[in-house]
Amino acid sequence: SSAKCGACGPGYKTPLDAMKGPREEIVYLPCIYRNTGIEKPDYLATVDVDPKSSHYCQVIHRLPMPNLRDELHHSGWNTCSSSFGDVTKKRNRLLLPSLISSRIYVVDVGTDMRAPRIHKMIEPVDVFWKCGLANPHTTHCLGNGEIMISSMGDPSGNGKGGFILLDGETFEVKGNWEKGSNLPALGYDFWYQPRHNVLMSTEWGIPKFDPADLKTGSYGRHINVWDWTTHVFTQSIDLGEDSIPLEIRFLHNPDAAEGYVGCALSSAIHRFYKTGNGTWAAEKVVQVPSKKVNGWLFPDMPGFITDILISLDDRFLYFSNWLHGDIRQYDISNTRKPRLVGQVFLGGKIPRDGPIVVVEDQELKCQPEPFVIKGKRVQGGPQMIQLSLDGKRLYVSTSLYSAWDKQFYPDLVKEGSVMLQIDVDTEKGGLKVNKNFLVDFGKEPDGPVLAHEIRYPGGDCSSDIWI
Repeated sequence: SSAKCGACGPGYKTPLDAMKGPREEIVYLPCIYRNTGIEKPDYLATVDVDPKSSHYCQVIHRLPMPNLRDELHHSGWNTCSSSFGDVTKKRNRLLLPSLISSRIYVVDVGTDMRAPRIHKMIEPVDVFWKCGLANPHTTHCLGNGEIMISSMGDPSGNGKGGFILLDGETFEVKGNWEKGSNLPALGYDFWYQPRHNVLMSTEWGIPKFDPADLKTGSYGRHINVWDWTTHVFTQSIDLGEDSIPLEIRFLHNPDAAEGYVGCALSSAIHRFYKTGNGTWAAEKVVQVPSKKVNGWLFPDMPGFITDILISLDDRFLYFSNWLHGDIRQYDISNTRKPRLVGQVFLGGKIPRDGPIVVVEDQELKCQPEPFVIKGKRVQGGPQMIQLSLDGKRLYVSTSLYSAWDKQFYPDLVKEGSVMLQIDVDTEKGGLKVNKNFLVDFGKEPDGPVLAHEIRYPGGDCSSDIWI
């Protein structure tokens, strides 16, 4: 879609320009077979989301990886809006880091956007030797032509918060981004903001953790602050024990010195911001109350906030409660006081005909109905979310991470995940499920699969950083 812009390189000049970009016609999702009992490689699915197309809501292409049990998870671009204006750059490669195998695939989406092919494979040993890192997670392109990928651990399965640098042309591993010996114990997601000389990263847990025990202290609790210029870890903001801060998002406006992070286990949204003396701080601005339940692993069930995103105009914050089963839309005109303006239930652990009884609920009068669309009862809960550039369509998938899917939603693994689409009221706020949209990954040729993160070819609300 960057061709629309004539000679100005990849992406868009500003977030508000991006909102005027073309409507998404296809999306890419990594599909995972690890932990499903099906011995097939993970693959990248291309899905047609154009309502005018005869293949609407269908998987039109599958690119299998050459290995088993990679656990593809998140993806990112070789270049993006941070390189706007550089006519030598094209957004034509999608990077697929594997969370478990530590392999990194570089996928050519430029030659045929609808039928991606593998361009290069970076073997784990390269990442281990050159960086001393493993379990790569989030990819962001940098304005200087490099690509940066956060990691969760070291090659032995211990936690380690560092960053892998790749050459943006050859995709060779160049080494580590971080400098100095002082490093955070854990890593996960990150976002950078050069105008404030900062990079922020989050913490999930040690890669060899056992999901059966959520109260071990092996889970993350900090936002970690880095000096963008010197690459040194400078500050740690404690969000509380076993809060598990996952996705971190700055406001899109590159002048803004604030953003939000979603904490899975504590089910809180914290706003982080720059203080008067140049350090960073955080304050809790949304708390999803736990529900008291019978018939579950624990007597208290957290909402379990897994993904969050901000609309390109910085007006709305969205997040998913993977266990409670709802997606929420908040008006963030006042960033310190998010106001709930939209909510919709899409599955989750507490439908009224299920085995779990809610005995005390601070928010709902009764348990939600089971979520059925086009005759299919949806298993799992809303998880990864992606917003159309104009902010009017929210796409949702239901798988979190194969080992946790298997533990918390065994039927999701048996039946496969789904992708749904929600219509958004961008004037007053409000969410409504599009009843004509269902992509059922339970019907895939090699058996039910776990589809994860959603990306648009021209960039989207969570992959582009403006500098």
